[in-house]
Amino acid sequence: MPRAIWTGSISFGLVNVPVRMHSAIDEQDLDFDLIHEKDGGHIGYQKYCKLEDDVVPTDEIVKGYEVEKGEYVYLSADDFQAAEAENHKTIDIRDFVPYEEIDPIYFERTYYLGPQEGAERVYALLVRAMEESGLAAIATYVLRDRQHLGCLRIRDGVILLEKMFFADEIRPGDEIAPGDVEVDERELEMAAQLIDRFAGTFEPEQYEDTYRARLLEIVEAKRKGEEVHVERTKEPEEPGDLLAALRASLEATKGGRAAGRSARGKRASAKSERKPKRRAAGKR
Repeated sequence: MPRAIWTGSISFGLVNVPVRMHSAIDEQDLDFDLIHEKDGGHIGYQKYCKLEDDVVPTDEIVKGYEVEKGEYVYLSADDFQAAEAENHKTIDIRDFVPYEEIDPIYFERTYYLGPQEGAERVYALLVRAMEESGLAAIATYVLRDRQHLGCLRIRDGVILLEKMFFADEIRPGDEIAPGDVEVDERELEMAAQLIDRFAGTFEPEQYEDTYRARLLEIVEAKRKGEEVHVERTKEPEEPGDLLAALRASLEATKGGRAAGRSARGKRASAKSERKPKRRAAGKR
């Protein structure tokens, strides 16, 4: 079991469910150290005062909030503790909503919430009640010096906490959208056919981080003293004739993807059969 990164309780009316928070994500990023090429020494960083141009010891460093240009208010650990007092160590459920109504743009990161020792029964009760309701819970909680918005949902009998952005943290896309652009009907029909060629069920196992794998191959090659050759790739060109590009794309994918309308019909049929069960479980 992964190490708990937070312990507290889910507050549900007058009911408290003691839980431990675990990360649900195990990112496979490659860690690179900064090295002095000349002698192999590790590069380190020091915190220094820009006024004194000198290194500052940790016990002399405080957090400051700029209230006006050049005017700071210093905050101590006690100040942050005081701000947490209202719902410290509590995930406070505010509402229950249909999960399908939540735009995925609000989701930031996923955590598992498991029961603390002795809390299995009340934990199982909340899981079962949420599964039968088909709803997700919207909650607030404090973690690492700030309040967060979260969504609680059930997945495989476990409560998941989806860390969310607040509404004022989402930037509008009005200025990014292309606006009122006329779309040619023939191009639209061919684009729909191309989408149909690539249509399939979501199987996350088939997607791999090929860049990471290639980078590891390069690391191993250089470790063996082999020379690495960089293959220059051409920048994709803007198609002069969109209709011709769509035709060429359709021709290139002919027979190369799991197939079109019949497969799509089967998926739609299977989806309609699964839908009530998935909603009852409160899953994505």
